[in-house]
Amino acid sequence: MTGLSYLELLRLTAPEIIVALAGFLLLVLDLTFLRQAALAIRFRTAMVAACIACVLALVLLESGSAQGTLPAGMLVVNSLTQLVQMALLALAIFVLLWVDGARFTTHVGEYCALILFATTAMMLLVSTQNLLVIFITIEFLSLSLYILTGFDKDSPQSAEAALKYFLFGGMSAGILLFGMSLLYGISGSIALQPIAVAVNASPGDPLLTLAMVMVLVGFGFKIAAAPFHMWAPEVYQGAPTGSAALVASSSKVASFFALFLVFYLGLMGAAGSAAWGHYSAGWVPLIAILAALSMLWGNLAAIAQTSVRRVLAYSAIGHAGYMLIALVAHSRESLTALVYYVFTYALATVGAFGVLAALEGEKVDSIADFAGLGKRAPGLSFCLLIFLLSLAGIPPLAGFAGKFYVFVAALEIPNHFGLLWLVLLALVMSVVSFYYYLQILKQAYVSEPKPAAAAISVPVTTRIALWTTAALVVILGCLPDMLLNRISAAVTSAFQ
Repeated sequence: MTGLSYLELLRLTAPEIIVALAGFLLLVLDLTFLRQAALAIRFRTAMVAACIACVLALVLLESGSAQGTLPAGMLVVNSLTQLVQMALLALAIFVLLWVDGARFTTHVGEYCALILFATTAMMLLVSTQNLLVIFITIEFLSLSLYILTGFDKDSPQSAEAALKYFLFGGMSAGILLFGMSLLYGISGSIALQPIAVAVNASPGDPLLTLAMVMVLVGFGFKIAAAPFHMWAPEVYQGAPTGSAALVASSSKVASFFALFLVFYLGLMGAAGSAAWGHYSAGWVPLIAILAALSMLWGNLAAIAQTSVRRVLAYSAIGHAGYMLIALVAHSRESLTALVYYVFTYALATVGAFGVLAALEGEKVDSIADFAGLGKRAPGLSFCLLIFLLSLAGIPPLAGFAGKFYVFVAALEIPNHFGLLWLVLLALVMSVVSFYYYLQILKQAYVSEPKPAAAAISVPVTTRIALWTTAALVVILGCLPDMLLNRISAAVTSAFQ
């Protein structure tokens, strides 16, 4: 679709406009009418208003009426991008529900508005095939996340995490931009399709190799793949719970989807192979190395952690390695598997942070602090059980189905199970991950609570949100085709 009128452009971007405008309205509402209200009322009002905006955008996307493409791939709206945007909005709603009980700041409007702005950036990131727009949306997202990470002014950990996140993020942004500029110099275009033509014409160009490495480094930071993960443990531990949940869930969905599109659509001609006995130079062997490093480092380092948040951080690094296997396979089937995996992973992760948000008043941080949780809060501990077992990949939960489909997609590529070595490594590391998840569950269900520990009261809103999230994890694990068929149809439609 070319020559779009302003009205058609507004129709294509209506969901993003709704979410962004809601952020500005929250600022006005909180800074004027609610300025003198109690902090709990301000948080509740901001949460409800933000959730309503996300639901409106969800309804608009579900209708699927506005689809089209801007010139140079600046905006690509199809059933696949709309599906990913719907997942981002759903995750934003869960994060906002965790924020409802927060009391760490008096700047309520600014905090909730930044969550909406970050969600807007992610929605734009997954709906473009243009390097310039990709970089701008990544920076818009990153700036929002930096501020959200350091929003707790009374916490030195929050300030330290934000500073480290900003410094590493600034460095990675420079590397990513330089890599993109090399791709522009090679192809004369910032759209992925013309770049693909230039790559196919000269796949062995040394400048192209340098560009691919730099782009991969830039994205490696966003997805917290080893060895570009240095910021993740500090951010997961030091950031406010809502901020950490957003970084751990929505940000992963958007970053992995954008990473796959850049390499699948723009750099496929220089893919190469990481299949055992059929190695050839390209970006696939590089990503296979990153996947192996992430799985090894993330899962082995998680064993030594005593903080639950840091366990989730190193777990996220390990999961980044599993997800990268889908990119090593670089097929439509592996894209379908990746989208399913990253959706279900984000759902279980945001649920785990929801449990931490519910326990915030108990000052829970270390694994030992979870002692006796099964007796003090049975419903909460059961939800935690579902989330952690899903992350470990235990059937019949969604995490098992996600890993299964990624591994199957990797084994279906040519060269007689050439990626079997990578899948076997992933299976071994999945077994290792089960150990450190069980350490948390052991404290919750086997260890006795402290003598003075009382029962934990969880607000009704939080209980409903947690049970909903846990139910989705179970349903998507028992009936994966509910989501997988829709993803597969959307991928086929987008790349036909």
